[in-house]
Amino acid sequence: MSDADDEHSGQATAFELIGGEPVIHALVERFYDLMDLEPGYAELRAAHGSDLASAREKLHWFLCGWMGGPQHYVERFGHPRLRARHMPFKIGILERDQWLACMGQAMGEVAVPQDLRTRLQASFFQTADWMRNV
Repeated sequence: MSDADDEHSGQATAFELIGGEPVIHALVERFYDLMDLEPGYAELRAAHGSDLASAREKLHWFLCGWMGGPQHYVERFGHPRLRARHMPFKIGILERDQWLACMGQAMGEVAVPQDLRTRLQASFFQTADWMRNV
């Protein structure tokens, strides 16, 4: 996202608009819970291995910084290098669409405001589509 621009323009960042770390944490927890529960996300879930604890933690850290908040992920691992880090996993249109649907459902269930959801979904789509490798 371009929340660095928001910081300099005086506009609230997505991190602030969403409600900070507590809401991002709830969003990530719901995202992975849905992935585990909903049959419609089976291919996405299969790509994550048996234990989701590390994925939950890393996505939480990443989203905090990506939305303009604390750079927890970068402090621990350096630049995210999203495409390179995800290259070992099959990411096609099906996986992209399941990730986006799961995140969209999670945002709805944790009551992310509609205007922010729309903005985030557009950014998520661009990133998820760029991550495709099959």
